[in-house]
Amino acid sequence: MKARGLAALSARAPLTTFEFERRDLGPHDVALDISYAGICHSDIHQVREEWGAALFPMVPGHEIAGIVSSVGSHVSKFKVGDRIGVGVFIDSCRTCSSCIAGLEQYCLEEMTGTYNTLERDGKTIAFGGYSNIFVINEDYAVHIPENLPLDGVAPLLCAGITLYSPLRKWNVTKGTKVAVMGLGGLGHMGVKFAAAMGAEVTVLSHSASKKSDALAMGATHFVDTSVSGSLKNLSKSFDLILNTVSAHLDINQYLNLLKLDATLVVIGLPGKPYEVNVGSLLNGRRRIAGSMIGGIVEMQEMLDFCGLHQIVSDVEVIDASYADKAYERTIASDVKYRFVIDATTF
Repeated sequence: MKARGLAALSARAPLTTFEFERRDLGPHDVALDISYAGICHSDIHQVREEWGAALFPMVPGHEIAGIVSSVGSHVSKFKVGDRIGVGVFIDSCRTCSSCIAGLEQYCLEEMTGTYNTLERDGKTIAFGGYSNIFVINEDYAVHIPENLPLDGVAPLLCAGITLYSPLRKWNVTKGTKVAVMGLGGLGHMGVKFAAAMGAEVTVLSHSASKKSDALAMGATHFVDTSVSGSLKNLSKSFDLILNTVSAHLDINQYLNLLKLDATLVVIGLPGKPYEVNVGSLLNGRRRIAGSMIGGIVEMQEMLDFCGLHQIVSDVEVIDASYADKAYERTIASDVKYRFVIDATTF
């Protein structure tokens, strides 16, 4: 299938118009016309080779929402016209303990990323969602509820599931005291989900201008962390802290905000390792944990939850020609709260 989209032809190169071919439709494959492709900060890291050696040409994009255009002969999960979502991975080994448990993102042989990776054949470069069409095995795609706008859904396939998964893992429910560090593309989804689950949500942000947004999204409290001493009165306050911040910070300040047996989950990826004062952990049996996206079953559960509670990402829809500018604005935190490319403009 002939496809067109945007690609970086080399590390740190600007995105440029790119024509390429998708694979022919296999018996278990689904083809889709992409409607919207979200811009994730990880796209920028990989295009700029900030996470190590990358594969070029690179078509980024792993927040994909579209409409099924054709299905393979053995497909049973989708039909033509269905609303379909594709996230951060497109395949896995399928046989390891993680895959069998529905945790494909932790595949022991490593998941196959939606882009900047080789397909399971070890030869073919996977091209991502900054394009007009996509082909995927039906087992690695999800249904999008009819009542949700596709532009706001696209970021749910990465930013959404990345926050939903730890909230479920740590059993957030009515009355749970949750703090969300950072109110960006990730953090704003954490606020919406936690609030919908009945939690008492506090946003910890250095941007005082975001207070009204945080409260409108369901937060009960907002703390401006740029103010000296702002965390002092929050000692031993939270059951769960979600750290969505990628910038380096003193993690010990935040560990001290945890209650007995509570957990701080690292979601944002900092540029260098944290320096952890072990005393911050010992004083209250506190834990630091990590969490990465979610499996296919959980992604579908998340989208169904979004349909029930009318939750989508706050987005700014752009034309493909604006993508490089959107990258710069994303780095500068100048977006509320996620850029999404209109795929008809590729």
